[in-house]
Amino acid sequence: MAQVPAASQVLAILRYLARQSGPVGAASLVRDLGLPRSSVYHLLATLVDEGFVVHLPEERRYGLGLSAYELGTGYSRQVPLQRLARVPLASLVDRIGQSAHLAVLHGREVVYVIEERAPGRPPLVTDVGVRLPAQLTASGRAMLAALPAAQVRALFPDPDAFVMRNDRGPSSASALRQLLVEVRRRGHADENGEITEGFASVAAAVLDHAGHPVASVAVTFRDDEVGAERRAYLAGHVARTAGVLSRRIGG
Repeated sequence: MAQVPAASQVLAILRYLARQSGPVGAASLVRDLGLPRSSVYHLLATLVDEGFVVHLPEERRYGLGLSAYELGTGYSRQVPLQRLARVPLASLVDRIGQSAHLAVLHGREVVYVIEERAPGRPPLVTDVGVRLPAQLTASGRAMLAALPAAQVRALFPDPDAFVMRNDRGPSSASALRQLLVEVRRRGHADENGEITEGFASVAAAVLDHAGHPVASVAVTFRDDEVGAERRAYLAGHVARTAGVLSRRIGG
């Protein structure tokens, strides 16, 4: 199907603005997108008129407008992450025979939004709606490892920020930093008994188009039933499922 150049340019501008940490000048759009200067200004004017872009005249910068926000919230209402994730998560459980869940990061906690329990497997604490300290869970560690270091420091500024359960897991900023380095090196996170004695988990982050973690996929199992080789096998399947979800949301 033939592309409409103007439509492609409008979408390129909106995607560019969505990836920035704040409003930017038109010159940045011209330079980074390789678009003609006159086209950028004409398209920006139209986007401003329609509310998709806001112009800050004192700063000579442009940012996303209210109409862009309405598009984003419309997506959240119509195709929530849970709907996109349920079938891949159920397929993961069918393949590996272990229970799986999807969690999102909320401050220093993870919130579980889907649990797919494998037949015959024991119940877990990760029911939908349950909140747990992010630095103790495989799900939380996978997402924290994908955040900028400054954001992790802001979430865990002092020892009081580290809530413990079984006297295991990182209890300081330096310990958490070292743990997240290892998570990034391996490409997945794990935990062993930090949440529930005798149970372990492996997890991988679901990333959006900007590489920001929007969720994580995890599998939980009895520690005494899964050796190192099998654990690596489970981690591979978890990472592949997280990759499927990342692509589904445009990551």
